[in-house]
Amino acid sequence: MTNLEKYKSDLSRLISLGDALYKAICNECEPIDRRELNKNDLCFCTGYQPWYSESLIVIKQLLPDRLNDFKSYYEVPSNRKKITSQNYQIKDYLDALENPELFPYDSFEEKNAIPKFKQQLYILKSVQSRFESSLFDIQQFVQADLFDNELDAARLLNKNKFMRAAGAMAGVVLERHLSQVLKNHNLTCKKDTISPLNDALKAGNVYDLIIFRKIQHLGDIRNLCDHDSKREPTQEDVEEMIKGVDSIIKTVF
Repeated sequence: MTNLEKYKSDLSRLISLGDALYKAICNECEPIDRRELNKNDLCFCTGYQPWYSESLIVIKQLLPDRLNDFKSYYEVPSNRKKITSQNYQIKDYLDALENPELFPYDSFEEKNAIPKFKQQLYILKSVQSRFESSLFDIQQFVQADLFDNELDAARLLNKNKFMRAAGAMAGVVLERHLSQVLKNHNLTCKKDTISPLNDALKAGNVYDLIIFRKIQHLGDIRNLCDHDSKREPTQEDVEEMIKGVDSIIKTVF
């Protein structure tokens, strides 16, 4: 399965789950005597958080311009002083389910979570239309498939004890990916090598210090493979690098 096919499959699954969650929240907001009770029905409280976390990743990668909108329907405004029908968020609804004493039963605010979730679902569904649009840029998906193939080749080289060649190949994959991430965030860098790219992305707040240091460490292993050194890179060194690069290209966009 190619990366493009995987994204389409994962997106279809998330949308189906979102439709089920929408049905669940609408049902939960009905008075008790009008609810459709079925022990197999999905519970919004338990199903929403995994759906939200996965959807965030999809939207961050494929529709970054709508990421803040998507998050705004869930998160509580930092300057909110009093809950109203306008600023009642999905998080408030989840908190109320966990702690019913926070809100009176069937309060008017409760049902205001429904349109907020509906908007989130619409945003996620709009990602699907991008796949069918002639304007959709598939470059990154094609590139992702190439990166996977190159890392597979690096694994084979490392298995056959060509550690320097394997580490160098993984290093090139990391450089290309970081360069693409830089473009995604409209940032610039004078040199397309791991260390300056990593510095530029950290300075641009693309990722935190933990990711920065992880990439820094991968760069050190790459340098060990590329340059003459007092110590030869081991298979374990290169295996760690390949795994690290694979993680970065799948989580940093």
